[in-house]
Amino acid sequence: MPAIASRGRGRRTINEINMVPFIDVMLVLLIIFMVTAPMLTPGMIDVPSVGKSKNMPPVVAQIIVNKDGSLQLKTPAATRTMNTREIGDAALAWQKDQSKDTAVVIVADKGVQYDSVVKAMAALQKAGVQRVGLSVKQGG
Repeated sequence: MPAIASRGRGRRTINEINMVPFIDVMLVLLIIFMVTAPMLTPGMIDVPSVGKSKNMPPVVAQIIVNKDGSLQLKTPAATRTMNTREIGDAALAWQKDQSKDTAVVIVADKGVQYDSVVKAMAALQKAGVQRVGLSVKQGG
């Protein structure tokens, strides 16, 4: 039923939205969020420290990312310089020649841009290489 205001002789309806129920609902939602927010725990990520890294497997292929962004595939047999498209297919072919548990390890120079490492990882993933790791120095 619309509210009716009496002014003078005629009665007219008031064309305004009643804000009180809207504010009540917003306050209830605010209280619900304030109560439930502390109960939510953020996802914990267990990142291993460099000091606890495992030893590298004896037979691996290494993808070496140099400071200039160039890529090299180093296997026990040879070391070849390749571009991003070739590196994934070559690593997959080498991995298939070896056992299924053979790993491909990315070795990046300390000064390499993160983008170069990500591109190398994306090339390996696109080619279908199964076991990929990152090489780190052991110690503190």
